[in-house]
Amino acid sequence: MKLLPKNIEQFLKHIPADVRAILVYGPDQGLVAERAQRVAKQVIDDINDPFNSAHVTGEMITTDPARFMDEANAQSLMGGKRLLRITDAGNTVAEPLKSWLKDNPNPSCTVVISAGDLKPKDNLRKICEDLPNAAALACYVEDERDIGRFLNDLLRENGFSIAPDALQLMISSVKGDRGRIRAEAEKLILYMGAQKQITITDIQNAIADAGAQTLDDLITMIFVRNVSGAISAFRKVNEHGGEMMLILRSLQNHIMRLHKVRVSMDTQGLSLDAAMAQLSPPVFFKQVDGFKRQVTQFSAPQLRLFMRDVAVLESKTKQTGTAPETLFEHFITHLAA
Repeated sequence: MKLLPKNIEQFLKHIPADVRAILVYGPDQGLVAERAQRVAKQVIDDINDPFNSAHVTGEMITTDPARFMDEANAQSLMGGKRLLRITDAGNTVAEPLKSWLKDNPNPSCTVVISAGDLKPKDNLRKICEDLPNAAALACYVEDERDIGRFLNDLLRENGFSIAPDALQLMISSVKGDRGRIRAEAEKLILYMGAQKQITITDIQNAIADAGAQTLDDLITMIFVRNVSGAISAFRKVNEHGGEMMLILRSLQNHIMRLHKVRVSMDTQGLSLDAAMAQLSPPVFFKQVDGFKRQVTQFSAPQLRLFMRDVAVLESKTKQTGTAPETLFEHFITHLAA
């Protein structure tokens, strides 16, 4: 079955008993790892228990195709449920998985598969989306609202509360996949110690936001049409380990927020401040003036064209043999010129 984003959390809390294989895939590998572990721990308490659990990689199955059937059909040495984890999976896992799922699969075994950013036509993804006793969960880079919800929940679970302005700053600072975001949150928790109320000063002291600041600089330089500054900022983002998909998602999110404000002003007659007040999360206070200038500089049709151009760029980075960095610098030159 194919799970829509809105249904994933409910599925993770109550996995149907007749689902024998769960594929967790997508560009956010931190979120892939986190969700795969959540699924695995619903099968058995200790996912490293050698008597009830097995772990193989996609490469191991490629080298020895019979390995999948051997592991999936094995019985727990201690009785009860058995877990088979497959990491770094590719399409070579698809055929043995399909055969197993269609041929009365071992009812005591659940297969949890972790993979990268699979395309809709990839066999592994199609099988898990199409067969009734399998499921596919996509893990995409999260937007600011999802990041804010995750951080708020994580901090609350650990006994902390966070001021709204501090949460805004943290959201703008912890760029990256779910794994990086969780690591920054855990570092903040360690920094806070017994102090349970998190302020903006705590975020400034505890969160290393140099990479995020560079990403903000990149977006700003693009929208003030500073080509050389944008290219310089882009190269700094790469030096900080910025991933192309994160850069594209951040740029898309920024354009969508600009467009939402611009449309609210044009169609509802709202003032700039009133239109911006509808944004969630709100614009970080240090970025308000720049955001306002960008809203007034571009029309809604121009912003829609920008969104189309970013989508085309994303497609090119996946389909052509040209280095994504080269494509993005050409894009900067076009968009900021």
